[in-house]
Amino acid sequence: MWIANNWKDYEVLDCSGGEKLERWGQYNLVRPDPQVIWDTAHTHKGWKNKNGHYHRSSKGGGEWEFFDLPEEWSIQYQLPIDGPYNNGKLTFHLKPFAFKHTGLFPEQATNWDWFSSIIYNAKQKNPNREIKVLNLFAYTGGATLAAASAGASVTHVDASKGMVTWAKENAISSGLGEAPIRWLVDDCVKFVEREIRRGNHYDAIIMDPPSYGRGPKGEIWKIEDSIYNLIKLCEQLLTKEPLFFLINSYTTGLQPAVLTYMMQTVLKNYNGTFTAEEIGLPVSESGLVLPEGASGRFVGE
Repeated sequence: MWIANNWKDYEVLDCSGGEKLERWGQYNLVRPDPQVIWDTAHTHKGWKNKNGHYHRSSKGGGEWEFFDLPEEWSIQYQLPIDGPYNNGKLTFHLKPFAFKHTGLFPEQATNWDWFSSIIYNAKQKNPNREIKVLNLFAYTGGATLAAASAGASVTHVDASKGMVTWAKENAISSGLGEAPIRWLVDDCVKFVEREIRRGNHYDAIIMDPPSYGRGPKGEIWKIEDSIYNLIKLCEQLLTKEPLFFLINSYTTGLQPAVLTYMMQTVLKNYNGTFTAEEIGLPVSESGLVLPEGASGRFVGE
């Protein structure tokens, strides 16, 4: 398992009864987590000293309950690099919104560390090389910021205008306002198809597709039906010697071995290494690791 264990401003304090207790900076939140099927004693004091609690509804969805929580606050994350713009320090604006989310998936930091080091090392070997990274389903920009901080030129694509605006704010707060980032509100599949027709290519591709979603014009995305074809399309955008390819999944049916099989099938003509693992977060109270999805990685030779 790949574990995001370098956080200072975020921590899973405990987890029990379908919920996890998290520290986001100075604030404690309780949020649902379907992986937490055990029921252990709530001995951590944070359960009683929470600032926000998302309650699931038996009818679907749910709602937030707040206890002295600001509408918005920020946390930071330090990458294992000394980037050209901001020394590798990223800043994220947080706010509780629809269906338990805060605007950040902290477990992805394990992937940020991985690919930012690849980009940084490639730039150290050849400072004049432009490294082009495509980030699909890019959300509020965690991966975009990590890649740009390492020195890449990033194309950030998400179907939600609000998420792209949020990502821009994160970039500015992270000292990346002048970094070479293209911000695009678009359907990811249609964007990739247009890039193929334009003859554009990328040194690396990151994708973090939702299990289900809609594009800006109502296009339906269902990951089980669409992910393999999208990987095949993206393969056409890669340079002859790509740096890396990353796929994230939070869908139960897409286990690490499935991600590996798809990537090896589509990218078989490229020299490199394929690996896939669960990703997770350390839990302070128990000393164990909470699984939070899976990632498939290809790194070129």
